[in-house]
Amino acid sequence: MTATASTASTASMDVLFELFDGLPRQGPGSNAATRRAWDLLGAVPPRPTVLDIGCGSGMQTLELARLMGDGRIIAMDIHQPYLDILHRRATAERLDGIIETVNCSMDAMTFAPGTFDVIWSEGAIYLIGFEQGLAIGQRLLKPGGYLVVSEITWFTAAPSPELVQFWHDEQIDIRTEEENVQRIDRAGYQCLAHFRLPQEAWWDDFYLLLEQKIAPLPRKYRDDPERLAVVNNQQREIDLYRAYAHQYGYVFYMMQRQVS
Repeated sequence: MTATASTASTASMDVLFELFDGLPRQGPGSNAATRRAWDLLGAVPPRPTVLDIGCGSGMQTLELARLMGDGRIIAMDIHQPYLDILHRRATAERLDGIIETVNCSMDAMTFAPGTFDVIWSEGAIYLIGFEQGLAIGQRLLKPGGYLVVSEITWFTAAPSPELVQFWHDEQIDIRTEEENVQRIDRAGYQCLAHFRLPQEAWWDDFYLLLEQKIAPLPRKYRDDPERLAVVNNQQREIDLYRAYAHQYGYVFYMMQRQVS
């Protein structure tokens, strides 16, 4: 969860993909949270055009397609194996007519301005930064369109120094819910609602399974310091959440681009 394509070496990214491949999700979340966020949007147009940024293997993409019933979802990620898994799952559920997969990074999108009714991103906007994600939404959403993101967020104004240092070292800028709502307002959106992901949304389909994949890797990479550091860092992230889940977590933010 913590390394980005721009800051991690090829060896580091290989280990991250080794860890995350095969997981039902590549970050915290749940179908229940996806449904709750969708329901809070209100009047989504019929047959909407949706962009799912950083879709991973697409658990939330499939849930969005079920909720929509009709329309079009462009599911975007940089790791082709995730997109292949999503395509197979969509075909098995006969949702491949709704879901189109695109291998593209967030900073290389060439969609025309005002293309989408909804832009969705669960646990991925941090890769380019929250405010940059808001700017992308302003450009690609239709007037009155919806942007939905889940973003790592402080639940306290005084988080543990240990936590602050860890996420600072990962080059991830974390703010409080109040600060994020202020940034949403300044960026030209109306914040419709926001809610915290429950702790089970971190554990059930993500951290518990990730820990199982981490377990054999310290021995496998004991003579490879770079890869071993990535493995240990992932375990450190899990350990910190286990200790400090009351201080931070993911928050879903549902917002609407204001019509000028």
